[in-house]
Amino acid sequence: MGGEGIEAIGDLATGGMVARAVEPKAGEAAHGYGGQCLNCGTALAGDYCHACGQAGHVHRSLMAWWHDLAHGILHLDGKVWRTLPLLAWRPGDLTRRYVEGERAKFVSPMALFLFSAFLMFVTFSTIGGPFETNFAPPDKAEIQAERVKADARLAELEKQRDAAAAKGEDTRGIREEIADTQRETSALKIATGDTGTLRVEGADWIRHAIEKARANPDLLLYKLQNNAYKFSWALIPLSVPFVALLFLFRGRRHRMYDHTVFVTYSIAFMTLGTVTLSFLRVIGLLEGWIGFLILIIPPLHMYRQLKGAYALSRFGALWRTAMLLLFAFLAFILFLAGIGLMGAM
Repeated sequence: MGGEGIEAIGDLATGGMVARAVEPKAGEAAHGYGGQCLNCGTALAGDYCHACGQAGHVHRSLMAWWHDLAHGILHLDGKVWRTLPLLAWRPGDLTRRYVEGERAKFVSPMALFLFSAFLMFVTFSTIGGPFETNFAPPDKAEIQAERVKADARLAELEKQRDAAAAKGEDTRGIREEIADTQRETSALKIATGDTGTLRVEGADWIRHAIEKARANPDLLLYKLQNNAYKFSWALIPLSVPFVALLFLFRGRRHRMYDHTVFVTYSIAFMTLGTVTLSFLRVIGLLEGWIGFLILIIPPLHMYRQLKGAYALSRFGALWRTAMLLLFAFLAFILFLAGIGLMGAM
């Protein structure tokens, strides 16, 4: 091995030691005492400035820069390996310990949520979601033929209604058939792309939004994807009140902050789980089990998190899990409705 190779190995080892010195484990020394803080000028009395929290010794190497980048994204150090296993299998313990004050050990709920949302956005943009989306397009010729039949049936029913009305007969049954046929023809118009004759009822701003969506559906889909990522944080305030309702009669034992930590960790897990299943689909693992896993993992995770975080009995955790699944569905529908309206505006 030449001198340059040995030097490169030495630089690599030095960079590793520098990275460890920037973010030492609890109890390890980062530098000696003495001097002043380079950030605020306070006299140092330990490894870190007691006034602003900056490390007393700073580095200017390239390895330190890469470490700062990784650390800045998600505190990519020992916190991750302490947080993720607990989040996956003992989410209740993680939530309870974080709420009760063990926060330096773990990645914060919001940091983990933001990272997971960004990761899901990138994953969906590159490889897609956990399910294949290559659906065969509908046969427009067949749909058009069905539409012609429906229009003819509607015209015939209207003639029967007019004839019955002229004779003074009851037209209630015919009018119900006409209403059903009109709904069918409207659906067929949408399927064939002919939405120009459809009438939108409701407030002016809703009608305007729907008309814009009709005019440019591709732009609407693009806006939906971007808004879902940008406003994914809105799932947290939408969900927290529902979780609080589950503990309405437990007095003041649990605060809104506790519920917020619970919700944020829960959504982060679901997001990371979706990303994991997306990669499993791409590499062909568990291909036939993805749907089953999506059905079984969320309620199981919610149950374990509720039971551990709030110290519930099995029965108390079970009925709250059932209600939480319903509340989560409602919150998700509200979220989709909100970003849908924003995308159409």
